[in-house]
Amino acid sequence: MGVKMKRIVIALLLVLTAVVGLAGCKKSNTPTIYVYNWGEYIDPEVIKMFEKETGIKVKYDDFVQNEDMYPVIQTGSAKYDVVCPSDYMIQKMIKEDLLQEINYDNVPNISNIDPTYLKSAEEFDPGNKYSVPYCWGTVGILYNKSMIKADIDSWGALFDKDFMKANGYDGKVLMIDSVRDALGIALVYLGYSLNSTNPAELEEAKNLLKDQFPMVDAYVVDQVRDKMIGGENPIGVIYSGEAIYTQRENPDLEYVVPKEGSNIWIDGWVIPKNAPNKEYAEKWIDFMCRPDIALKNFEYITYSTPNSAAREMIEDVDIKNSTIAFPDSSILERCKTFHYLGEEVETLYLNKWNEVKSN
Repeated sequence: MGVKMKRIVIALLLVLTAVVGLAGCKKSNTPTIYVYNWGEYIDPEVIKMFEKETGIKVKYDDFVQNEDMYPVIQTGSAKYDVVCPSDYMIQKMIKEDLLQEINYDNVPNISNIDPTYLKSAEEFDPGNKYSVPYCWGTVGILYNKSMIKADIDSWGALFDKDFMKANGYDGKVLMIDSVRDALGIALVYLGYSLNSTNPAELEEAKNLLKDQFPMVDAYVVDQVRDKMIGGENPIGVIYSGEAIYTQRENPDLEYVVPKEGSNIWIDGWVIPKNAPNKEYAEKWIDFMCRPDIALKNFEYITYSTPNSAAREMIEDVDIKNSTIAFPDSSILERCKTFHYLGEEVETLYLNKWNEVKSN
């Protein structure tokens, strides 16, 4: 190749490099927020509204369980600006210094969050420094009254083989596929704390779940909703928000928080320590706390909102006064939040759960 030709090629390469570089700059200058949330846990229209009103593009990923989300944030394999874990996981992430404090000067709509839920959130986030409640609810039993004639008010309906056989649903139980929820249910049924750290109690809970194994049709989370609506199964464990939706679709379905007690959970927005865009994260959190946005999300996902201003805007009287969406004190007083129990106990829980599922 001649000298002149070499110069032409070099010149073209330099131009091409500059063009690519400019294109890269243009892309990086587009404001973008990276959001990590539970699946089907936001009205898609809300994302579009946020983008339109702020000019910030939303890159949105979802997860199935807290335990799926945690290693992503802990290892830094992906950097998100804002994430929505549950109570005990928020507590764990605070202890491990994975979160940064929220500047509430940038979140004025925090005033719409009912002080009751902010106080409850202090159990896992003292001073509400790192999280803002997004949704809350209970864990209970959903059953089909046309398929099970007996009234159900106990977790025993998931474990008592004689009761199951008498009501014709042995082998048809939909059990929740969640370490803390499943073991928590077994623990409270046995009369123990759902935050037990006692190895003997956990062993007893594990054995109860192993005995239940032949009665279980499937271990599920989101799938319980469609299976129960379609009448595929007569009974399952479900989150309260999903129960509201299922009852709309199938009036034969009944939700109950068992008499032995249950979990009351709070999911909240947090900002990871390595978040690339804290400013955008706080804009997102403030947007989610706006009454009209909180209402829109509630109507779409049917999980209880801690936003008192949004609740006042609910027009459907039955939903506004629903004891599933907004249970009274007689139900709430027998429900407890999950706590982070430490790495050693957490491993013990996971090992017990793996033993159950490898039955």
